[in-house]
Amino acid sequence: MVRRFTASRLVVASHNEGKVREIADLLAPFAIDIVSAAQLDLPEPEETGDTFVANAVLKANVAAQASGLPALADDSGLAVEALGGAPGLYSARWAGPDRDFQMAMAQVQEKLGQTGNRRAYFVSALALAWPDGHVDCFEGRIHGNLIWPPRGNDGFGYDPMFLPDGYRQTFGEMPYAEKQQISHRAVAFQKLIDGCFEGP
Repeated sequence: MVRRFTASRLVVASHNEGKVREIADLLAPFAIDIVSAAQLDLPEPEETGDTFVANAVLKANVAAQASGLPALADDSGLAVEALGGAPGLYSARWAGPDRDFQMAMAQVQEKLGQTGNRRAYFVSALALAWPDGHVDCFEGRIHGNLIWPPRGNDGFGYDPMFLPDGYRQTFGEMPYAEKQQISHRAVAFQKLIDGCFEGP
């Protein structure tokens, strides 16, 4: 049973400023006090799950227990068909300790080589955890093609090389407000909002 969210404060279990900003913007209509794990100086747990959902649950639970507040975690990444779903769970790790996504995108391009299949999708798994151990999970995906060279300086991560189906701009070129309406995170958030914020 999905639990309705009635608290006034929520921890976003992330140290990624871009991700925290996106989540705060998506929840802005609900007038919730959003605080990030970084602001609370919470630890970043090792992501040992074998799925996006498992990692999101792990991060949300750690933040909820450490803060005593409900916590929302996102685990997301890029899955490339021709690479067997890689980089997948390791999307951030491909960027190395310095989070160099230019390098990560170049690795994807190199591994794809001359293959004709450039289909890929972004996936976002959200976990909303309470200090009492209750957790609700939601997942969103958006499909598209990978382009080379990357285009655009907006967004973050692999956005400049991802061209969503039905659009002429990559996520790196797309205006922030437009990406916010169609992204994998937006799809997952709509499910979260329908279930936890606007439910009966």
